[in-house]
This record gives sequence, structure tokens and C-alpha cells, in this order.
Amino acid sequence: MIAEIPSPATDSAEPLPIRRLQESLINRIAAGEVIHRPASALKELVENSLDAGATSIRVTIKDGGMKLLQIQDNGCGIRKSDLPILAERFTTSKLKTFSDLSRIQTYGFRGEALASMSHVSHLSVVTKTKSESCAWKACYVDGHLTPPKPGQSVDPKPCAGNDGTTITIEDLFYNTPTRLSALKSSSEEYSRILDVLTKYAIHNPKVAFVCKKAGSPTPDLSSPSASETPNNIRLLYGHSIAKELVPVQVSSKDKKFTREDEDEDMEADEPEGDPEEWHAEAHITNANYQAKKMVFLLFINHRLVESSRMRRAFEAVYNGILPKGSSPFVYLSLEIDPRLVDVNVHPTKREVHFLNEEEITERISDTFQRALAVQNHSRTFEYQTLLTGGVASTGQELSQKRKGKQREISDPVEEDDEESSSNLSKASKLKKTLSQHKVRTSLKDRTLDSMFPVENPAHVASSSSQGKSQDESTGKTLKSREIKESVCFLTSVLDLRRKITKGKHRQLTEILEKHTFVGIVDLQRSLSLIQHSTNLYLVNHGSLAEELFYQLGVRQFGNFSRMKLDPPPPLRNLVEIAVNAEDSTKNSKLTKSQIIDRIVKILMPRREMLAEYFSLCISDAGLVESLPLLLRDYTPNLNNLPSFLMRLGPQVDWTSEIECFESFLRELAYFYTPGETVVPTSGSDDEQAQDQAERWQIQHVLLPAMRRYLFAPKSLLDRDVVQAASLPDLYKVFERC
Repeated sequence: MIAEIPSPATDSAEPLPIRRLQESLINRIAAGEVIHRPASALKELVENSLDAGATSIRVTIKDGGMKLLQIQDNGCGIRKSDLPILAERFTTSKLKTFSDLSRIQTYGFRGEALASMSHVSHLSVVTKTKSESCAWKACYVDGHLTPPKPGQSVDPKPCAGNDGTTITIEDLFYNTPTRLSALKSSSEEYSRILDVLTKYAIHNPKVAFVCKKAGSPTPDLSSPSASETPNNIRLLYGHSIAKELVPVQVSSKDKKFTREDEDEDMEADEPEGDPEEWHAEAHITNANYQAKKMVFLLFINHRLVESSRMRRAFEAVYNGILPKGSSPFVYLSLEIDPRLVDVNVHPTKREVHFLNEEEITERISDTFQRALAVQNHSRTFEYQTLLTGGVASTGQELSQKRKGKQREISDPVEEDDEESSSNLSKASKLKKTLSQHKVRTSLKDRTLDSMFPVENPAHVASSSSQGKSQDESTGKTLKSREIKESVCFLTSVLDLRRKITKGKHRQLTEILEKHTFVGIVDLQRSLSLIQHSTNLYLVNHGSLAEELFYQLGVRQFGNFSRMKLDPPPPLRNLVEIAVNAEDSTKNSKLTKSQIIDRIVKILMPRREMLAEYFSLCISDAGLVESLPLLLRDYTPNLNNLPSFLMRLGPQVDWTSEIECFESFLRELAYFYTPGETVVPTSGSDDEQAQDQAERWQIQHVLLPAMRRYLFAPKSLLDRDVVQAASLPDLYKVFERC
């Protein structure tokens, strides 16, 4: 029998009276607007934990959150004095006046979440602040304290507990059967809870999230603390998304997008106080990733929200890139001045309004378009060699199969199983590393010629006629030793060392540390090829060597090994050779003899300082007795010694300490740098042998020293280090052929 429902109004009926609703009914209606399902309740609780400064959040679920939903954090906790009004509506610690709403930077602000939960569930709270000696437990029903058991008082009870807050919700929607029956299955609700936690774990990589079912020994979601957003995307969404991610950054002052790894050594100084200033950081997939449904994670001022305008704009960006029916993955974190954002436009704070929304969306979409255009050189397609999913057999395997054909006929099932399992195992091994990402060289490889030094004929000839130039502390040994930093207390030298460390370019230094030598392209132009990972680089080994020798000079300041010259040549004669060979002296007002006298007068009074700091020993009679040895097993081209001594006069700033040290070491590094001889040699019979010796020193002495000691500055990227080829890019070219 169906009860007759009275019509709200008839022609003869009187108007219904207006009644004031009961407070409990009002609160229950309001609770239905805020708490739609277990996932929305969890979202409010997670935001409260993040507002409390938690670094660890643990969630326990039973029956999709309808029987039990518990969240535990290690935040600041709640004062005992605040517990009586904790679950009342519009009680909050985030707002005092209406004007505070325009500057709100926390997740919660209305004070409705816990109140709504207490009206549709059994709510209990265990909390402890750092200043309190114990935790306090309180239970709530309809926004007010209630005794945990009949007959007990409603006051909070002391109990054991850790710093932070544990909130437990039991029997959600027990008093609203219509809402409870409208919920999906427990597995569906649990998947929604995992989705909410996954999004917050992506945006808060410094917070550890754990979610598991009650009674389960292993969590279904777990993210580490002190992580990074790309790492959490890889962990929670899988490697298929993470490997295709393109990091993008854009702000109100940028005209084009910038990649993260290109800006890691630069810091932007942005003026403060601009009310329309904004900044966005995103991780989007390139054209190689295709999904049936778009995954869009949008955080505005760290608040998880939805924006249909942005979703449509980003889908339009990918329409021309992805096939029809395919969708991308987009994570976007947008930070705007809180004064420009209206967060109080939705009961669950799912949507926000902000000024210049259309302009900001357009700027971000354009940046995505440019970033994808850079990445869209080629596509990656998956294929299988056989319809069975196996790997094609080699000729040896085919011959073995033919020989064992009779055995296969006798036991075909067992043989097929063995072959399929072996093929599948081989296929899994082959799919681990693609060909374009394989590195086929090793730093441990050593050739036979590296064990046999090639001597320069010019040095051999000079040593036979004038005596051998040797290290003062050791004999002739090829065993490399560690070059230790000298102990020095001079402020100028310490400043030079700090300057070298501060100017280090991390990525370029890593390339030189882990490179593999390929070959010398042009000895006269000082060009060589090196390989790092799957990239090939063309480097100017002369410029790299000059920077290396300068840094070695600063490193060994005041404690150089000495390279003796026997017999010692006269300083004046060496300077005279260089001045006579220098064409620029013709334009000078001084005669060549006057230039020689002036350079000698500059160096002779400073003999003690040159000997103490740089091991450049000049006798009272003006004989050059020794030179500083910067690198063992490496002998500079002594044909450039006259030019080195000549340049010490005009090129070194002798008036200031730090400028003097820096300019002298720069000239010393220039003298050590391999390259063309400034002073012409007497003959050309041994040029081939000299080139061979110089090639050996570059490969087996200079480049290994760069791996150990060179802090590569960013200035080398301008002209001296250029990427010549990339194996993945070459594969892309072959794909199009």
C-alpha cells in the first residue's frame, strides 16, 4: 500500500507556516554539503594534518572508510583547553576577522569539517602537544563532547600517545541511511581514498604518506619523506609516466618556458610586493605517453582544486599531438597572491576563483605548447617480433632445433613450454635497456699504449745536450700521486679557492669526471672528442687544460714541486729571445733593449717572493734555476719558456696581492697549456714524433687529471664544450629514414 503524499499547495489549502528548523537538523543538512563520501572526509582531515605541520601521515581504512577511517599525524597537536569546542561549527584557529580571508594561506578556515563529521559519525580524537606530558582523548556526537562509555564524564581523558593528533571516524552516515545507500561498494570508495592521498603525496613530497586497510600487514600506498615530486610520480603512478615527464616552469615575468636542469645554477631575483605576480611549476607527459583518461592534478596555492577551464585548455594543447581518444598526464602547481584568490566559493573548497584566470591559463598553455614542441622530435612505438610475443631465434638455435626434431615430436608439449619460457625470459632481459640508451664504454678500459710513455724528442735532445730536467723530490716515475691542497693562511689565496669552488658548474664537472676519451680531432686547434653516457662532446682540450693548470696552481700555492734546469739559462737571454720574436714590440715607443731591461728589473727584485710562493728560482746572477711543476708526468713545452718569462713583466699586476697571484698563475697555466710553440723550433724532422708525444700526454695525463681535479666553470660552455651528437637523437633520425 502506497501512502498518499500530500500536495504542497492546492487552491483551497492555506499556505504552510514557516518554521525555524532545529539546530540538529540544520547541522545534519550542512554536514551533507561538506561530507559527500569517505574520500571527502579524508581530504578535510589530511588538510588539517598538513596545516599542523605534519611530516608523517598514516591512514587506516575499513570497509572503504564507512566502518572506520583513522588518520594519524605528527603535527603540533591540539591544546586540551580547545577540545570542548573542537567539533562545534565555525570554530577555527585560522581566522579572526573577515579581512583575514583575503590573506588565507592554510587549507582550512571555516571550521566546519570536524563539526560535520561529528553529526554523521562517531568521532573521537587523541591529541598531544609537545609541551604536554600525556595525550588527551575526547569523543564527540552532534558537535559536543560525549562520554566514551555510559556513566562516564564528558571531559577529555588522559591517555598514552605520541606528539600529534589521531582522529577516528566510525560508522560514517549511520544516521543518514539515504546517503549511506547511495555510496558505491567499499572497494570503489577505497580507490577514491587512495586517489586523494596519491594526489597530496605528489604535491607534498616532503611528507610521508601511508595508507592501508585495517588488519592488513602491508600498506597499499606508501611514499617516503624528504623526496621530490618526480620521484613520487614514478613511485605512485609508475615508470611509464615518469620516463615521459617534461618539467616546466613559468611565471608572470617569463616570456618562454625554462627547463629545470637548465636553470639549476641560476637564481632569479624577483621583486616582492607585486600583487599580480604568479608562478607555476608543472610536470607533463610528452607525445610518447597516451592514456584513455586524462590525469589532471591541479594545486592552486597548495590547495587541491578543479578547473574545467584549465582542463579544456590543456586538452586543446594535446589535441594536435596525441591521437584521437588519447589523453596526457598533467601535474600543475600554481602559486598566486592570496589576495587575488577567492577560496570561499564551494562548500568542499573544490573550486576557487582568481583574477586574470583566462590570461594565466593562456600563458601556461602556450608554455606547454613550446615545451612539447621541443620534445616532439620523434615518437616511440612498441612492437613485437613474433605473434607469440617471443624473440626471433638465432641461426645456432635453429640448427639445434633441426637436430632435435625427432625429440621434439616425441615430447612436444614439454619442449614448447621450455622454449616459450626461455624466450619470455630473454625478452624481459632485452627490454630492460633500449639500444639508444645503452652506454657501450667504460672508464675502466685501458689500452696497451697507456703503459708506455712517449717522450718528446725535443725534451730528449735538450736533456742530452743541457742535462735532464727532473722532479726534485722524485725520480722518473709514471705512477700518479694525489695532489693535496697546500696549507695556506693568506686571505687572497683562500678567496681564490672559494671563487673556484663557487664557480663550479655541476653538470659540466660531472661530464668531465665520468667521460671516456674518444680521440683527438685537430691537434693544432686543440680539439678532442669525449663521450659521456650516450652523448658525444667536442671539447677544446687547450682551454680545459689552461683552467686545470690554473686551479692546480691555486691548489698547490706555496708548496710546488720543482723542475730543475741544468744548466740554468740566463734570464736576460730568454727574455731577449722572446722580445726579438714578438712583432708587437715594433709599435712600442721603447727599443727592444729597453723593454728587455725593464722586464728584467721587474723580476730580479722579486726573486725571493717568486721562489717562496711559486718555486720559480732565479739566482743573484740572473740564472733561471728551476720552474714550478704543476702536474707530475707532464712536461710543458720548454720552447715557450722565453715567452712565459717575457709576459711576466707586462701581464702580471704586481701592485695588488690577489691580482698578482691570480694573474701570475694564469700566465703559468698558459705556459703549461699544450698548443702551438710561440718561439719557432730549429727543425721539422721530429715534428711527427713531437705530435705523437703530445697526443699521448693529452690522453693519458691531462684528461685523467681533469677527471680528478678540475672544477669546470660555466664559462667553458660558451665555446669550449659543445655536444656533437646524442645516441637517442641519432636513433630518432634513423626512425624517420
